[in-house]
Amino acid sequence: MSESLVVPTMAEMMAQGQQPEVLFWVGCAGSFDDRAKRITKAFVKILNESKVPFAVLGTEESCTGDPAKRAGNEFLFQMQAMMNIEVMNAYEVKKIVTACPHCFNTIKNEYPELGGKYEVVHHTEFLKSLLDDGRLAIEGGQFKGKRITFHDPCYLGRANNVYEAPRELIQKLDAELVEMKRSRKNGLCCGAGGAQMFKEPEPGTKDVNVERTEDALETQPEIIAAGCPFCNTMMTDGVKNKNKEHEIKVMDVAELIANAKDL
Repeated sequence: MSESLVVPTMAEMMAQGQQPEVLFWVGCAGSFDDRAKRITKAFVKILNESKVPFAVLGTEESCTGDPAKRAGNEFLFQMQAMMNIEVMNAYEVKKIVTACPHCFNTIKNEYPELGGKYEVVHHTEFLKSLLDDGRLAIEGGQFKGKRITFHDPCYLGRANNVYEAPRELIQKLDAELVEMKRSRKNGLCCGAGGAQMFKEPEPGTKDVNVERTEDALETQPEIIAAGCPFCNTMMTDGVKNKNKEHEIKVMDVAELIANAKDL
């Protein structure tokens, strides 16, 4: 596996008079969380392999404001959003792809009224479009025949009705997709949404992520697939809580594809 990732910034592209096909919005988790960085790298490897002209904002990207808004600080949210919108509009950004449903939902649904109007797609939707256009070929590789269950992120599924793209990608790996009892519209939150990621849960009899992990374990999966860095963290913690981390992997859909292609 080569680590030679090509990740141009918008500033570099503009300096060369080029406009990328998409802006890859990395997000805080994908930039700073060690586990989520691996998802970012996997997605970039696929973009490089598929020869997609993309760019990132680099140091010009700041938090979308999602945690601030969900925690009730509308003022801080608007400040953060306006800064990002100013930067993206200056670069004439048209299309954004992100691996974080929180960033996806916020930029897609909450930036327009602040002057940020863009076409926003989740990375699973984008990968599906690359597949449909013949720019990406997916091999089963090490995942052929593996039992994989997919956990629907709240801000991807119920909030934005994106259910099929991640599942179609998993099936392209020749894997056996097994559904949890609570899936799609009836999916259960991993416990990290609404800024809950950044605080300890209130006292109770069971943490939400443990409850959701039990849903997943009922399907007897070899892999729990996720499409969100927060969900990835919560499900990983849930698997550890059940002492199953040596048997069951938690992986992002982009990682499954990159690993199957041995990128």
